[in-house]
Amino acid sequence: MSEVTSYTPGTFCWIELATTDPGAATRFYTELFGLGSTVRPMGPDGHYTLLQKNGRDVAGIYRQLEEHAKQGVPPNWVSYVTVESADASRARAIALGAQGGPEPFDVADIGRMAMLVDPTGAFIALWEPRKSPGAAVVNEHGALMWNELQTVDVEKARAFYTQLFGWTAKTSADYVEFHKPDRAAGGMREWKDGHANWLPYFGADDTSAIVRHAEELGGTTLLSTTDIPNVGKIAVLRDPQGATFAVITPMM
Repeated sequence: MSEVTSYTPGTFCWIELATTDPGAATRFYTELFGLGSTVRPMGPDGHYTLLQKNGRDVAGIYRQLEEHAKQGVPPNWVSYVTVESADASRARAIALGAQGGPEPFDVADIGRMAMLVDPTGAFIALWEPRKSPGAAVVNEHGALMWNELQTVDVEKARAFYTQLFGWTAKTSADYVEFHKPDRAAGGMREWKDGHANWLPYFGADDTSAIVRHAEELGGTTLLSTTDIPNVGKIAVLRDPQGATFAVITPMM
């Protein structure tokens, strides 16, 4: 198991799902990937579900804000990046053209967070760790393995993220890899058919099997199993509530 106790600033550390039906979404993802779950209180009336692998946290699920649902925002996965200071990074992001959203706030004693909308319209979150670094397990079946920005303006996004997180950008064919500094931090590709977003990739022992199982559970296949040379087999899916995610079986 690839257990993690800390993340370098500028690397992805957590993903969470804002959805209209947390209970149904929890059943879908636990059955799809063979995960467990536990529920924690969130505020006076809310709950936060942790998806877990062998008791270790891999992702979160909570009920989408009613105002967002009324605005037509679909259920969505949000990706978090570790930063040294949520306040300083948020201020820097706004100076670079992002929309800041609410002021940064403490999440109990586990960390401090801020939400942003980047200059191309994609949501992203900042995480200043305290007791929790984020996901305790990554790069395995059912855990976070990759984050990919789909955006209508690759050049604007490249300028924003390289300045905000100190990433470097490596372009090959129609894909951009972000690095920080000696390892890949995430990817980016042009996306003309929808709203800009950070797409999380879950590790899968067998991408084709996951696609079949997702469909049996009520999910929808947006991109069927595709072999990416020197990378692995990927697929893009939509869960029954409407959130999009991807899976990857990495090339061995």
